[in-house]
Amino acid sequence: MGSRLLFRQARIGGPRNGRSWLSSFHHLSSRSLHSLPFATVNAEEISGSRPAEVENFVQGNWTKSKNSNEILDPLNGEPFIKVAEVDETEIQPFVESLSKCPKHGLHNPFKAPERYLLYGDISAKAAHMLAQPKVSDFFTRLIQRVAPKSYQQAFGEVYVTQKFLENFSGDQVRFLARSFGVPGNHLGQQSHGFRWPYGPVAIITPFNFPLEIPVLQLMGALYMGNKPVVKVDSKVSIVMEQMMRLLHHCGLPVEDVDFINSDGKTMNRLLLEANPRMTLFTGSSRVAEKLATDLKGQIKLEDAGFDWKVLGPDVQEVDYVAWVCDQDAYACSGQKCSAQSILFMHENWSKSSLISKMRNLAERRKLEDLTIGPVLTFTTGQMLDHMSSLLCIPGSKLLFGGEPLENHSIPHIYGALKPTAVYVPIDEILKEENFELVTREIFGPFQIVTEYKDDQLPKILDALERMHAHLTAAVVSNDPLFLQEVIGKTVNGTTYAGLRARTTGAPQNHWFGPAGDPRGAGIGTPEAIKLVWSCHREIIYDFGPLPKHWEVPPPT
Repeated sequence: MGSRLLFRQARIGGPRNGRSWLSSFHHLSSRSLHSLPFATVNAEEISGSRPAEVENFVQGNWTKSKNSNEILDPLNGEPFIKVAEVDETEIQPFVESLSKCPKHGLHNPFKAPERYLLYGDISAKAAHMLAQPKVSDFFTRLIQRVAPKSYQQAFGEVYVTQKFLENFSGDQVRFLARSFGVPGNHLGQQSHGFRWPYGPVAIITPFNFPLEIPVLQLMGALYMGNKPVVKVDSKVSIVMEQMMRLLHHCGLPVEDVDFINSDGKTMNRLLLEANPRMTLFTGSSRVAEKLATDLKGQIKLEDAGFDWKVLGPDVQEVDYVAWVCDQDAYACSGQKCSAQSILFMHENWSKSSLISKMRNLAERRKLEDLTIGPVLTFTTGQMLDHMSSLLCIPGSKLLFGGEPLENHSIPHIYGALKPTAVYVPIDEILKEENFELVTREIFGPFQIVTEYKDDQLPKILDALERMHAHLTAAVVSNDPLFLQEVIGKTVNGTTYAGLRARTTGAPQNHWFGPAGDPRGAGIGTPEAIKLVWSCHREIIYDFGPLPKHWEVPPPT
């Protein structure tokens, strides 16, 4: 009951188009929520006494399994969702379903091209539905229920998904398969390049963005002609299960996508037996590397990001920069792969009020509105132990936070920590014995802060070169020479530059993904979809005619 009350309080914080979430809720009775033509749950009612159920979808049918995994409410620890998790003895229908899809896919430029138009129509219908307030509110609240974050953060995920679907409506899907031609060496010869599907593919996505990541990757796979099996972290898979039902309502052919709930071991077995031609994995680096080996490199990765921000020498708009730092580090309780993990500030910034303003902003965050909340992959003890290890480094100090959240019922398997920042001197960070510890990604409200002088910029660049994850970054400066120096000597795939630079955001209007790794995956844009979900195929036409008086030439 306590989590339902907290959930109701958390909803109130979200103004949307000038209309508060509370006022919009008054337009939605329980009856209207159940009137959604696709929905089988009501986020308001999910609780330990009224648990929701999540099913699998395979070969055109919703199915249960022999066993279910009871998901604990992240706000009070009650079992509140029963997920029908498939075990290794139940994967055969999924293996058979993928095996029915040929390598040339469900469609390609020479096969069933009308399906490009079909998916333009499906996207248009789904975008229209997600734009309806009662539908967007339904998904926003459902996201909040399983991955607690503020209303604005949860709604932002729905908004990006809706805009993405809008972007790929109409003819935009077939434009993804645009080909090109090059004149040949003689009359009748031309070469043409085409984007070709892989056929059977797999998509594995994490808990932190339960709608945006799986939907954008799923639709990209479908647009290019592939048949995917989708697995979302069971803690949050109810969101994607409901989205699958919405897509079916919008005309998605039921044979085109399978949806599986399982543990990691079972999914690994499915991948080895079904042998998908390509797998997209978003999640931890450890699992990513194992899958890359098991699948013999037939994989694209968007794995961990120890994301950095460099503040240049030109100090201005301190209030704004402090606010962006707070959002980057602590929104969604720091559980974004793009979250600000380390802040390199020029000494000019350390002389300003930046840190005190960051502290004040962090202290505004509270569990009541979910601007700070449960950490689903680290316990409180693990985060505090990491902080203690950092504080053993000479010259390090706690800037703010460093204490457990108070007056909550978050279960012990999850973390509950106040927004935390630890200062570590740059020379200590660079020491071999410290570097791995300092650059360990803590997927929670935790960041490292350090400072540098003008002549220490090469040390900063050395630290950035030594890091392993190259997802997002921010260079906060309007000095073009400083920007040129830092951007030219770094590699992060999504880098924001300028006074308003951030590390988080991931909207639908630009590439989001790592760089520096040939396995790196992108999301959201035509370039990302073509890179991840298609390969190049060259067709060389050579019709003739033969030259007059052609004769068989001598052997070569």
